[in-house]
Amino acid sequence: MKVENSLKYWVALNLTVGEDLRTANKIVGHFPSVKDVFKTTPKKLVSFGAKKNKAEALVSGKAEEEASAEIDRAASLGYSILTRDDEEYPERLREIFDPPCVLYCAGNAAVLKEPAVSLVGSRKPTPYGRSVADKLARELASCNIIVVSGLARGLDSAAHWGALKEGKTVAVLGSGLENCYPRENRGLFRKIIEKGAVISEFPLDSPPLALHFPRRNRIISGLSMAVVVIEATLKSGSLISAKLALEQNREVMAVPGNITSPLSRGTNWLIRSGAKSVGSWEDVVDELPSEIREACYLNKKECKEKKEKLLPKEKQIHDMLKIDTLMHVDEIVAQTGFSIPEIFSTLLSLEMRGLIIQRPGKYYQRRW
Repeated sequence: MKVENSLKYWVALNLTVGEDLRTANKIVGHFPSVKDVFKTTPKKLVSFGAKKNKAEALVSGKAEEEASAEIDRAASLGYSILTRDDEEYPERLREIFDPPCVLYCAGNAAVLKEPAVSLVGSRKPTPYGRSVADKLARELASCNIIVVSGLARGLDSAAHWGALKEGKTVAVLGSGLENCYPRENRGLFRKIIEKGAVISEFPLDSPPLALHFPRRNRIISGLSMAVVVIEATLKSGSLISAKLALEQNREVMAVPGNITSPLSRGTNWLIRSGAKSVGSWEDVVDELPSEIREACYLNKKECKEKKEKLLPKEKQIHDMLKIDTLMHVDEIVAQTGFSIPEIFSTLLSLEMRGLIIQRPGKYYQRRW
């Protein structure tokens, strides 16, 4: 349930003093509700740390006008906005020391409350790192774990693409939703919102300022039960994510790497410092809460058992279908040589077992 009466005030607060999150949280903490912030005096807001011009904007009505325009624009673009007053706001984020005032969301906001693991790492990874990111993301996503990352170049992108092959992913931006960074990932942005979500605490047109990315990292770790660092130098931003995860009482894990590679120094250091070494999806899942761990293993077991019971024709068609692309029934007929009744009967059987998905227009896609 969205608390419409408070939405405008949260957005106004975020637009006006959101860059100084400590001051924004301090201000909110001194009032019964966020709406009451706008009924006080500039002098009182200044005493809580707000700059004079910002304090005057909050109580003059100007901030509310800007917020109303921002809300209308977000709605016209198909974005939702979550605030701390909303039931849809992810509970894991409420637990952290400095939760975002608002979350702009493109896509399905419901995925923000599902079990999630973050995969982070270098913007200039090795082929090994890319391969690991893709493999871990695919396997975790196939367990119904949401893969969270930052939409950056390199390993973030590899993790998002890998997760999309098998399930859902969430990207957290260090800029506004209307200023996707890096620009080359706009196509990935659109793909993610088809199955998951892209979120940001920054207003729609916010640029990708350097100071935004450490703030973004706390959301990446805050949404997750665990953070896995795949490749990182000793001065990598991914180690900041690991530090934030520890402060938020999240599990920290790392993928070991070649001792001669600079990109392995950060991950190998984390492992020496106590982070769990990760070599497979099982290593990650084993550290998650028991009910989630059991669901993951059950899901994998059921999938394997279903595949083992397939008849030869069913297996041929199942293996022909792709996870990340659609195939039309005419193409299936052409490649197999089976009759149309045989094809539809087999497809229906596979769909009823949950192994494939039928899309509009007689297109089909493998689920696992």
